[in-house]
Amino acid sequence: MDFRVGRRRFLAVTSVAAIPIRQLHALFATEAGRYPQEVKRIRELANVKALVFDTFGTVVDWRSSVIAEGMTWGRAKGLQIDWGQFADRWRLGYRPAMDKVRKGQIPWTRLDDLHRMILEELLNEYKIPGLTEEEKVRWTYVWRRLKPWPDSVEGLTRLKKKYIIAPLSNGNIALMANLAKFGGLPWDAILGAELVKHYKPDREVYLSAAYYLDLKPEEVMMVAAHVGDLQAARSCGLRTGFIYRPNEFGDGSAGKPDKAQPGDFDVVSASMIDLAQQLGA
Repeated sequence: MDFRVGRRRFLAVTSVAAIPIRQLHALFATEAGRYPQEVKRIRELANVKALVFDTFGTVVDWRSSVIAEGMTWGRAKGLQIDWGQFADRWRLGYRPAMDKVRKGQIPWTRLDDLHRMILEELLNEYKIPGLTEEEKVRWTYVWRRLKPWPDSVEGLTRLKKKYIIAPLSNGNIALMANLAKFGGLPWDAILGAELVKHYKPDREVYLSAAYYLDLKPEEVMMVAAHVGDLQAARSCGLRTGFIYRPNEFGDGSAGKPDKAQPGDFDVVSASMIDLAQQLGA
């Protein structure tokens, strides 16, 4: 194996677990002086045993899914509504609602119930009267029926062969379980905010992943399309993996996709499949 070919080749051949352990030790010995930071990164990633995932926007396409159901529902109800705007308004209510819980302004409230609270406000704002309780519940549960990004299931299935994989979401357990069943997400477990009654970016959520999986924080990698989520996880000692999701927010007002450069996090990838490839899965 020729290691005298520059940094790009070095990175290519040092994908974690892509090299037999004897060759990996030899590589470390040969290259430690030449690429010390890369060797350090690879050693750290070799210790990762579990990947935990932000879900809304990272694993599933919330905006297109809500819009599609809204258009179908709207035609049946005879509603003339900008469903892209409706989806964005619903999403924009998400953070303020969680902040009320985080700041103690309201008691612990599951995300399903926060979604219902925001929906009630939107029904008034968009002048949609007369819905039955059954209709309101079904529309609230649109967040349990979000379609995965095209690469998500394949990438997760590859990663599952090497790592324990689980969501670490602000979504409650029933929401996450139904979302997994709907989209075929192959989780090993379901972790997240409801288990510790804190919402991200509270550190209790990130540390709970290591606790419930009986691992050290540095043996767990947080994967997300959102820089703030990863920065909070890193501050708790977790490894970090970024996935670029350029279409999460479409052309709407709910946000702009985060970007990252190689080196910003332990792994920076263009898709779930790319993440799996870089981790040797």
